[in-house]
Amino acid sequence: MSITVKFFARYRESLGLDSERIDGNFHTVEDVRAFLAAREGFDVLSEQNLMCARNEELCQLDEPLADGDEVAFFPTVTGG
Repeated sequence: MSITVKFFARYRESLGLDSERIDGNFHTVEDVRAFLAAREGFDVLSEQNLMCARNEELCQLDEPLADGDEVAFFPTVTGG
């Protein structure tokens, strides 16, 4: 399965990249997050409150994936 992963805001800055394509046996968005978070330098994706989207729709980490999907990770937004 091939997935495009996009990173936004602080994650993009911390990782130094906008997106990448990864291949693997991913069933859910959490599988992608865990795969990436285990890589050196990607520990920012271990945050408890990160937000995610699948194919430009907000979702939860248990969202199922299909080959060719796009997954995006971004930090929660707070403001006042």
